[in-house]
Amino acid sequence: MYTELNSILSTTPDSFTQGEFILLSDRKSDASFLIHHFLSFYLRARCKVCFLGLVQSFSHYNAVSQRLGISLIQAKEKGQLIFLEGLTESLSVLIPQVTSTGNEAMDFLRDPSVGLRSLYDFVRSSVTSSGGGEEGAEEWGPPVLLVDDLSALLSLGVSAGAVLDFSHYCQATVCSQLQGNMVMLVRCDGEEEEDDWDDGGSELLLKGLTHQCSLTLHVQGLPTGYCRDIHGQVEVCWRRRQGDGQNTQKKLFQYKVHDKGASFFARGTSSAVL
Repeated sequence: MYTELNSILSTTPDSFTQGEFILLSDRKSDASFLIHHFLSFYLRARCKVCFLGLVQSFSHYNAVSQRLGISLIQAKEKGQLIFLEGLTESLSVLIPQVTSTGNEAMDFLRDPSVGLRSLYDFVRSSVTSSGGGEEGAEEWGPPVLLVDDLSALLSLGVSAGAVLDFSHYCQATVCSQLQGNMVMLVRCDGEEEEDDWDDGGSELLLKGLTHQCSLTLHVQGLPTGYCRDIHGQVEVCWRRRQGDGQNTQKKLFQYKVHDKGASFFARGTSSAVL
């Protein structure tokens, strides 16, 4: 968890906005460090977390989380974290010789055209299940859905429209019905083009999700190129409904990722340029 980012977003594990959809995106950079931040943030906040890890193994996320002072193994054992390892689950569906895990969340891979109903059913059962009925079981806070990353579904043959439907249903269940939060990552390749609405890919997905979310953090490389002391910049955009319209506020920060955290600072205020 990055305390400087918490200050920018005016939030703490003890006091955060519920019912929020946070969209993370990157272009010519890597926003993975933000996924690790929000994972550790919501675990510290004692939320029930459903994490769809579609691009990395559980051991990878656990290794990074340990540097941030969080054990994902303990969180799973306590029932606070439900983790879907997309890589392993995909193999059990696509390669018959691989032993099945008994999880049907990735069954859409047999026919991507049918949509993501099986994945949504997994999310719904995960965020609505509670161990509170068991004697001695811990009570958790509002549910949180994390996805790293949605773009991987496009590579698996799922259409952008089906992914948007999936996020919409997840938002209705997690954010509206259960007053929990969602954090999703989308990756975009290359330069942004005006006609990318027609390509049915990551640009269409990003634009569609942007209209659904209440907060966006867009990570991109520096316009001036590589810098050893500044790894990139992140644009934070708050979208708040006011009356019949929407109020949008944007701020731009630069950042540097460390082994056990990250630093954020206003553009041009890094010690490397002062």
